Amino acid sequence: MIPPADMLLFAAVVREESFTRAARQLGITKQTISERISKLEERLGVRLLERTTRRLRVTGAGATYYERCSAIAALIDEANSEVQQRHEEPVGLLRVSSPMLYGRRFLSPVISEYLARFEQVRVELVLADRRIHLIEEGLDVAVHIGPLNDSSLVAKKLGEGPVRFVASPRFLAKYGAPSARELRSARCIGFSPFETWEAEGVKSRIDPVLIVNDHELACEAAIAGVGIARVPDILSQDAIRDGRLKVLFGPRPAALRAIHVVYPSRLNLPAKVRRFVDAMATLAQPETPPRGRPRRKRA
Repeated sequence: MIPPADMLLFAAVVREESFTRAARQLGITKQTISERISKLEERLGVRLLERTTRRLRVTGAGATYYERCSAIAALIDEANSEVQQRHEEPVGLLRVSSPMLYGRRFLSPVISEYLARFEQVRVELVLADRRIHLIEEGLDVAVHIGPLNDSSLVAKKLGEGPVRFVASPRFLAKYGAPSARELRSARCIGFSPFETWEAEGVKSRIDPVLIVNDHELACEAAIAGVGIARVPDILSQDAIRDGRLKVLFGPRPAALRAIHVVYPSRLNLPAKVRRFVDAMATLAQPETPPRGRPRRKRA
């Protein structure tokens, strides 16, 4: 069995017409090339090159062999270029996961532009308000909101999502605006039977009058005057702007929840993942107001 590497080495020697130049191109010594060519001729049982102190001359058998070896070298270069190009251009199916609210509000324009730019890729978007296990569920990328607890994943921070306490003018007219210490006895909209909320440094155990499992429902219930809700800015900002909701406990957010895009590894990252993460960083970053100061309205 002739090693393919020796066939490629022979092709390089003939192409360069010199052991010295071929050795320089391949990053090995002239002596190594000479020894490997001699072993190649021995295995083939034919003379491939005539050597003199001045020049190399290819024999008839060597010329025929060079044509085959050169064709093999070209095929190898073509295969390598094809793989490298596929690594640079996104191809195949990209599976993305996101919390429902973030996915509905931010990912549509990102995915639309991504698909328009890279026509050989397809996207499957999974919206779920639960902890996603990327590798076990066969996902490529996920949006994660809140603290990260899986150190094996690579995380790129997109921003911080403010959360605020809000209530409708109708609710406040009927029940009044509670102080931070009165929050525990106020009518609240929560996500579990018993929750702990913190306002102005005061922690309160609340007993919700309405329990829901969706932030949009909580926001709609607050607008309807059911109670006080603790919801993300991306949901409540329009209602706050047009007066359907009022912010409680000052302009400072009740919390800032970190938003990350996570993926399994930086090593040999597929182009479809790398380009999507870049698109997320430029197109899907929500506004983050300065800490302790109200958000300025856009002109």
